[in-house]
Amino acid sequence: MFVSFNNLIKKGDRVAVALSGGKDSMALLHYLISISNKEGFSVVALNVEHGIRGEQSLNDTNFVKNYCASFGIPLLEYSVDSLSYAKENKLSIEQSARKLRYDCFFDALNNGKCDKVATAHHSSDNAESILFNLLRGSSLKGVSGITPSFNDKIIRPFLSVSKEEIENYIIKNNIPFVTDQTNFDDDYTRNFLRLNVIPEIKKVFPEMEKSLTRFAEVCKIEDEFLDSLARKKLLVKQNAVEISIPCEKALFNRAVVIALKNFGVIKDWEKAHIDAVYSLNQSNNGAKVNLLCGITAIREYDKITLYLNEKKESECLPLATGTFDFCGKSITLQKLDRVAVTDLKSGLYLDFEKLPKTAVIRAPNSGDLFTKFGGGTKKLCDFLTDEKIPQRLRPTLPIIASDNTVYAIFGVAVSQKAKVDQNTKTIIKLS
Repeated sequence: MFVSFNNLIKKGDRVAVALSGGKDSMALLHYLISISNKEGFSVVALNVEHGIRGEQSLNDTNFVKNYCASFGIPLLEYSVDSLSYAKENKLSIEQSARKLRYDCFFDALNNGKCDKVATAHHSSDNAESILFNLLRGSSLKGVSGITPSFNDKIIRPFLSVSKEEIENYIIKNNIPFVTDQTNFDDDYTRNFLRLNVIPEIKKVFPEMEKSLTRFAEVCKIEDEFLDSLARKKLLVKQNAVEISIPCEKALFNRAVVIALKNFGVIKDWEKAHIDAVYSLNQSNNGAKVNLLCGITAIREYDKITLYLNEKKESECLPLATGTFDFCGKSITLQKLDRVAVTDLKSGLYLDFEKLPKTAVIRAPNSGDLFTKFGGGTKKLCDFLTDEKIPQRLRPTLPIIASDNTVYAIFGVAVSQKAKVDQNTKTIIKLS
């Protein structure tokens, strides 16, 4: 049996085999143990009882326990309630079981019980996954197949091994196993493909699995290339991701997906979300759409920005020198002597003596007025529009103000009313 590890396992690794008791996982456990001494890694087993098949599921877990005990194999045991979780979270049983199973994997990894978790996915699983995603109308990424590893922590050593090779390995080495009866229940979508569709396809295309694997490899290469182009359209900032426009639709849609993933939205997004963001290309400045997980997309001049909604800072900060936190931003007011400042164009400076004692640091309010350099007073919101300050940033923009008079806007401008002149004694630098 040919197994390509591609550096999935390194010397000194403690590898936990996800062991259900079925043929595939039992073969993987046996194979890894057989080469572990030579390759310099250790093997443990990890069993998740999903709570789906009642007594039969418990029997399978007992089989795993007895097998591991008989051969002195350390066993990590987990039990979850996939049925209740599926109902509570409106998931299919398959989705629920997978989510909880991987939660157990990450628990073992994060708590130092193992360095890698090995699953028994093989080439037939890969072909099945490609076909399943293709029929669902997936993107290139979806039809790129199962990856050999996830974050180098969850690995699939058998991905290049066929189901037939595993069957032969089980027979040759007289390895015991249990049969999961749900594998023969075609009510499950993947099982329907496995039991009814794929066998019929193989009658006409016996090399189907190899052909689909080649197709997936091409898709993966092209998908990664297009992703690299899409990333060039992105600018990641604190709590925001900007997509420059105009941008080809294929790259724009990818850029939106990458932006959502940057906020931790991995799989919950839908095509409707992507289409809604794309529609902003034809909208006026300031047009926005609410997406999911507190994320909003907005048209801002020559870019579309996705950002996390922030709460407006309701409290005022007293006017004082030092460094402070304001709505997640770090702002600094530095007191300087006039002789220490040689270039007033290198930053924002104001005359401390021109600020009234009632001045505070706060966020903008409706009715605020600002007098720009050279004179001319206008509404603060109009001034910020002239300066092309995105609307999404305005509710949490730090300003120095007294009543409705604004003396300075951090990162933007200082008012004529607080301008440094030849009579200024104390200068405050804002940053």
